[in-house]
Amino acid sequence: MPSFASFYPEYSCSYNNPLNCDRPFQTSQELKGAKFCLECGFPATLSEQAEIKGNAGTYQVINYLGVRGYGRLYSGIKIKDQLPVEIKEYMLPKRCFNEQESGERKQLFQRLGGIKLADSRIQNFRLVNTLEAIGDEKLERCYLITQAIEASQTLSQYLTQNGKMTAVQVREILNQTLQTLEFLHSQKIRFPSNQVQQGIAHGNINLDSILIKLTKHEQFSIYLCDLSIWENLFIPPAITQPAPAQKEKDLESLGLVAFYLLAGSTINYADNQPLDPRENQHWSTTDIHLKQFIEKLIGIHTPFASAEAARQALIKLPKEGQANNLDQSSEEQANQGLKKLPIWLLILALVLLGGGIFAYFLSRNQVDDSSKYLQWNQLRRRFFDVNNVPAGQFNYTGENPGTWTFMIKQKVGEDSLEDLLYQPKPEAQATFNYTPVASSNLENLGQPIAVVQAGKKDFAITSLTQQISGELDKKSVAYDGLLVYVEFSKKDDNMADALGGQITIEQLRDIYTGRITNWQQINSKLPNLEIRPFAPTELEAISKFIEIVLKNDPQDQALFAAKVTQWDTTRTQNQIRQEILNGKTTGIIGFGIISKIKGQCTGYPLAIVDSNKPAIQPLFQKRERRPLKTSDNLCQHDDYFFDVNAFQSYPLGYPIFVVYPKDNSRPPAGSTFAEILTTRQGQCLLSKVGLVPLQPIPDDLNNYGCKSLS
Repeated sequence: MPSFASFYPEYSCSYNNPLNCDRPFQTSQELKGAKFCLECGFPATLSEQAEIKGNAGTYQVINYLGVRGYGRLYSGIKIKDQLPVEIKEYMLPKRCFNEQESGERKQLFQRLGGIKLADSRIQNFRLVNTLEAIGDEKLERCYLITQAIEASQTLSQYLTQNGKMTAVQVREILNQTLQTLEFLHSQKIRFPSNQVQQGIAHGNINLDSILIKLTKHEQFSIYLCDLSIWENLFIPPAITQPAPAQKEKDLESLGLVAFYLLAGSTINYADNQPLDPRENQHWSTTDIHLKQFIEKLIGIHTPFASAEAARQALIKLPKEGQANNLDQSSEEQANQGLKKLPIWLLILALVLLGGGIFAYFLSRNQVDDSSKYLQWNQLRRRFFDVNNVPAGQFNYTGENPGTWTFMIKQKVGEDSLEDLLYQPKPEAQATFNYTPVASSNLENLGQPIAVVQAGKKDFAITSLTQQISGELDKKSVAYDGLLVYVEFSKKDDNMADALGGQITIEQLRDIYTGRITNWQQINSKLPNLEIRPFAPTELEAISKFIEIVLKNDPQDQALFAAKVTQWDTTRTQNQIRQEILNGKTTGIIGFGIISKIKGQCTGYPLAIVDSNKPAIQPLFQKRERRPLKTSDNLCQHDDYFFDVNAFQSYPLGYPIFVVYPKDNSRPPAGSTFAEILTTRQGQCLLSKVGLVPLQPIPDDLNNYGCKSLS
């Protein structure tokens, strides 16, 4: 499921998430009849008592309930018979869908929104009953009217309120859901258009599309809702569309839901990454039979052939702590065979086996811990472990706009990085206050270092240290870098594919100095299209580009200044997105700091080729631990990370330094702050906000690692 934050970038919501933002609701409360949010223009929520007319009746809104999946929920009634209903409102905002796209989706929604048994039987197979799908002809909205299920909540809401489930509860969730999927996958169904189909995949199984209704004596009923066949109609065209729904994918998704229910969360709070069922330490159950069953659902082991086969296996599954009869029988036969062997052969075999296992784990641990994570293991664990922190109030600085000024405002949990670093070791009574300074132009760049040199600030954080004086010292604390991006869309002829996902330093130099102005000058197979180079507004980033790509050549720098458009990275990406929506191939190429490029899916970050060396793509896919490909779904932001080893060789990467005076008469605020940032806790913090740590961080963080910062 794409991230909501990436859904409607055309709307400048202060929370970067207009669907979940409370301002559209506040607007409808403050201004009766308002159709759009006063802040960003996104469609406002429906007002109480609003009426929606459909073919089967008229429905009245009672209360706004919140967001589920890709739409907003309301309680309501069918006016004629006062039947309680639930109204799900889907948006087709004009900035994201053109008139044709909106019209086509409304028609499809009314034809596909809701399913019933083809033979008209009334049978409860725990799928939320759809009464009517309505496309609003006047407004950019659609409505799905369903029968209300009283006292129900999503599994996601249940976890938030009650925490993780027991193995017994998860078994019952699986049993009921598999029963529904078996029915859904095999029965003849009829759509509102009267089209009949033999079985259908749900396509959208997750913690928000499964409802739980609690009954007496801790019993519950499970209901499925929000099938992908109509839910996905409201994903904006600029966002990579999901693959067609598959029945086997339903089983895999259900397995992940069960895994999350046992864990009580979808996130590993140790490193703020998604929980991975392939990692044993993420499992939170002693029911080994259930664990193995869920692993088969997910596909870690040989998957089930169907929902029916999975449910039959679940019914026969031994209870927790009970031996599997088949396994027990096999074990007894093996023991009888072993008894026939001479005792000395058994002893010898066990010794050799034990020695081999010991040698294997010893060698593996030595490779993993002593080599790959040698630097990590040598770091202090926490801020608390940094000694001799001087007491006092210290002021430091950086470029504005610049990398550190952007990073310091990023959230880690409930707090910003700035909050977490303000008083990192409270018992030391040291506070660190950040105030950035602006350099007026490239010739005047380096103001942060200048104010430290003048004694106006205690230290600075910057990547621009080429001209620091002998009175200053520096220490690297993380890696920053530039990513170069081009248009990325679902079209077969998108620019990222045409370039093979990479570009050379020499080609970048020619593009950004105007020596190459058409894409066909790079490759005759590329479109006959003007190249439009863009640069970010951060002078720090431009300076690094000039240093690395243009080699500080004065003539090239003058050509760059004359021919390149400087826009904020977000504005450039919005321009690309808008042109894609209008059916254009943009021809835009841009670059920016890594933290602003990673979390978006409009621009594809190209691998960089330097001279005759292989292309280096520092952005890796998590599950397969491989470099990014043009076929990957960039909108799944949490699926990607910067590989430290690759980044250390990445041509457009560079370190971030803490720069501080060597003067021993002054408190060592800068060097101490650098020590704080290079603890395990500090490196984890920096990686969470978008910088690249100095060394690989172990995946299995049972030491201190990236555990809770509280």
